[in-house]
Amino acid sequence: MIDNKGQISAELLFLFGTLVIVLMISVIFIAGENELDIAMASARSGVIEGIATSSSGIYPADTYRDYLNSKINVLEPYSVEIINISYTEIGDDNNYDKKRIQFKVYAKTSDRFTNKELVSIGDRMNYNLRKAIAISFNSTDATNKLYNPVFSPHYVYTTANVKWV
Repeated sequence: MIDNKGQISAELLFLFGTLVIVLMISVIFIAGENELDIAMASARSGVIEGIATSSSGIYPADTYRDYLNSKINVLEPYSVEIINISYTEIGDDNNYDKKRIQFKVYAKTSDRFTNKELVSIGDRMNYNLRKAIAISFNSTDATNKLYNPVFSPHYVYTTANVKWV
C-alpha cells in the first residue's frame, strides 16, 4: 500500500500560498479604492454642507460685505439641486509624488442668477467639498486656508468649477 500522508499537506500548502498571494494583491487594490470611496463620500457631504450654508446665508463678514455690494441675490435663500458629483484621475503630480484627482460638481437651480452669482455659489460648494475631504483624511494642517489642494495618503484632490445645467 502507498503512503499518501504527505500529499494532502503539499496541496493545502499550495492552496494557502495561492490564497495569501491573491489576498495581498486584493488588499492593495481595495485600499486604493477605499481611499477614493472615503473621498467621494466626503465630497458629497461637503457639497451638501456648502449648499446649506450658502442658501441659509451664513458667510464670513468680509464675504457678506462683498455679496451685499455686488451679489445681493446670493444673500437670499435659494434652492440648488445636485445632479452629479464625479472625479477624474488627471495623472501624477510630480510636486507631491501622488496621483491627482479632480472633482467636478454638476448642479442646477431654478432661480435666476447672474454668472458671477453662480460662480460664488459654486465656489462655496467646492470649498466645503475640499474641506470635508481634508477633515476625513486629517490633512487640514497640510493644506492652505482654502483647502486647495487637499491630500490623502495616495492622492492630491482639487476641484473644477461647478457645471451649471
